[in-house]
Amino acid sequence: MNREDFPMLKQDFVYFDNGATTFKPAILSESIREYYNEYSANAHRGDYDISLKVDNMYEGTRKKVQELLHATSSDEIVFTSGATDALNKIIFGYFRYYLKKGDEVLLTKSEHASNVLPWFELADDIGIIIRYIELDDHKKVTMKNVKRAITPKTKVISLAHITNVVGDIRPIEEINHYAHKMGILVLVDGAQSVPHMKIDVQELDIDFLTFSAHKMYGPTGVGVLYGKKELLNQIHPIEFGGGMNSSFSSDGMRIYDELPHLLEPGTPNIAGVIGFGSILTYLEQIGMDKIAIYEQELHNYAVEKLKTVPNIILYNEYSESGIIAMNIKDVFAQDLAIYLNKYKICVRAGNHCAKILKDELGIKNTCRISLAFYNNKEEIDYLVKVLSNPNLKEEII
Repeated sequence: MNREDFPMLKQDFVYFDNGATTFKPAILSESIREYYNEYSANAHRGDYDISLKVDNMYEGTRKKVQELLHATSSDEIVFTSGATDALNKIIFGYFRYYLKKGDEVLLTKSEHASNVLPWFELADDIGIIIRYIELDDHKKVTMKNVKRAITPKTKVISLAHITNVVGDIRPIEEINHYAHKMGILVLVDGAQSVPHMKIDVQELDIDFLTFSAHKMYGPTGVGVLYGKKELLNQIHPIEFGGGMNSSFSSDGMRIYDELPHLLEPGTPNIAGVIGFGSILTYLEQIGMDKIAIYEQELHNYAVEKLKTVPNIILYNEYSESGIIAMNIKDVFAQDLAIYLNKYKICVRAGNHCAKILKDELGIKNTCRISLAFYNNKEEIDYLVKVLSNPNLKEEII
């Protein structure tokens, strides 16, 4: 789909590392170039025409994110430097004050480091308890296991909508519905879901959601923090400076701005946010539902083809997303990735920032294929051909 829109695809290689970052359509660099060359002023600072244009473009992107997520207000959309920054703002700006010693936070062992390490730090700081929802035989989260993990001390469930190695799509709506009946808040890491499927935060009843622009064909250095307004109104900023205050004086008096600017101190990544706006328009024109259907078709095709490869190990055959974790028997994951690179195939090898997943998989490193809508079946066929090379191990050695 739409391969002609991506300049990187004019080069002679196959890119299957979209879970790490995606290629960018030409419209992104064009919109960023326009900002820097034609109206490069600061945001929310000037009373002159080009500055006002910056404000309109910047806040226009916020409105587009609201529409993408079906949020009730653009005030619920906060721009950050990425999903990691957004998660830290929520965990240290909200949950640090919401939780108390002995309260339990539920994670899974397939979470990304950005949804694990801040919780570990908070546990050291205030004495919360980290517990893990058990995964089923296919390394998925089930409602049965969620319910089993909850205790009277459970106050938060924090988990990815789609995990970045196992690639399972969690039943977020069911989890939220049950958790809220129990008085439990849910934080959703949407880094691997928002780029690939339609998300309606009201329909899913999401409390907090985070994601990054660069994983959805946008720029690096831009992320989004969504929160229900009644929750965001209780958040404490963890960064302070210009752009988030109305007034302050030498005696320490200060008056801070309302949301969302309260959580956006300093000069933001203006070019990135404006560029992201062009990407959101681009994705809307394609249709998130259309993207999801096509990527599901690609995933199913890839799994069936990969199952024909001699000595292949598929760790998440039954996951529904475009993420496939694999190894070749008796071949180290990094060695396999280097071998594929000789044939100009790009995959990710390692633990993929999910370092405690080894407790579940029984292995530390895997090769990961992650698909995007500009991938096609011909690329998958080529991957399978290269992996089926009878001299594969000899070439690696």
